[in-house]
Amino acid sequence: MKFRKIVFTIALVGMLFFNLLQPAFAQQDVPDFKLTSKAAVLMDAASGKVLYEYNAHKRLPPASITKIMSMLLFMEAIDSGRIKVTDMVTASERASSMGGSQVYLAPGEEMSVDDLMKAIAIASGNDATVALAEYIAGTEEMFVKMMNKKAKELGLKDTHFVNSTGLPAKDHYTSAYDVAVISRELITKHPGVLKWTKIYLDTLRKGEFGLANTNKLVRFYRGADGIKTGSTNEAGFCLAATALRDGMRLISVVFGAPDSKRRFDEASRLLDYGFASYKSYQVAGKGQVIRRLKVEKGLASEIQAVASDDLSVLIRKGEDESIKKKIVLPQKVVAPVKKGQKLGEIIVYKSGVEVSRLPIIAGQSVKKAGVVDYYIRILNKWL
Repeated sequence: MKFRKIVFTIALVGMLFFNLLQPAFAQQDVPDFKLTSKAAVLMDAASGKVLYEYNAHKRLPPASITKIMSMLLFMEAIDSGRIKVTDMVTASERASSMGGSQVYLAPGEEMSVDDLMKAIAIASGNDATVALAEYIAGTEEMFVKMMNKKAKELGLKDTHFVNSTGLPAKDHYTSAYDVAVISRELITKHPGVLKWTKIYLDTLRKGEFGLANTNKLVRFYRGADGIKTGSTNEAGFCLAATALRDGMRLISVVFGAPDSKRRFDEASRLLDYGFASYKSYQVAGKGQVIRRLKVEKGLASEIQAVASDDLSVLIRKGEDESIKKKIVLPQKVVAPVKKGQKLGEIIVYKSGVEVSRLPIIAGQSVKKAGVVDYYIRILNKWL
């Protein structure tokens, strides 16, 4: 009986000790920022992993955060060659009539795609956004259909657009998580957009019209280079911010902050937490030679096996030893081999669990050797 009491006492003390430690563990894993914003998300841009979320899937009015999707479609058109940054766009009556933030395009005024992107990214110009939307799709209505189609392609569940600008409209909504996904698609697939979003001060119309970035973090937060602010009476103050430090890019989204200062403060706090707690562990770089393989029956005797893309793994600081990688490659390959052909893969493990795979591809093509090639090879050896 005495032994049972001792065991019971030890178990009870253990439970109490565990319960006392639980809040500390919980605080470490899920920080309590006590945000005043209605929703927030912190995301790793490389992996898409969510590091912090609060009301992440709540449908909210996005204000000019909407323009991140518009810029994504604009960048797709630019990078695909459908339009050029040097193209001149004529502002329509409708585009010039947009209220809210604008660069005061006059009906019939011409402005380059480059300057329109600058006006959108820096000054959140509603008129510039509609002008470029019309240039790409013919009408803003057709452009909005493209926006909603893209949202479906990205798998977004809580997004529906009614216009390209974010001006208040019924059934125009998105979520902090969906905006993080759109932002990630924009800056990872079309990093050229950052040349506009990172500008703090600039001008239009040969220096006659000044621009100041509505996203103050690009000036005051180290590593910040985008992306977009938004604010209306309905939406409150919103921000999708991104920053790059030590090879790791993070995306911080806050929706519905009560004032401009707190949206920047809270987005910065999320970024601070991410950079303080995590790091990007570089596994391989695009084009990096992983190994040289022997080639049989080819015009060349060996080939470079290279990484098909950049590969990094997000880890908590101090977890470096938990990352292991396994290279799976044959000892040799048989010609013909085409450049870009998959030869093997890199498998990454974290604490023994697989977390990522990356194809290893041929760095160059090798043609199959013919009879004449063998004779020439033998002759060269004799000579």
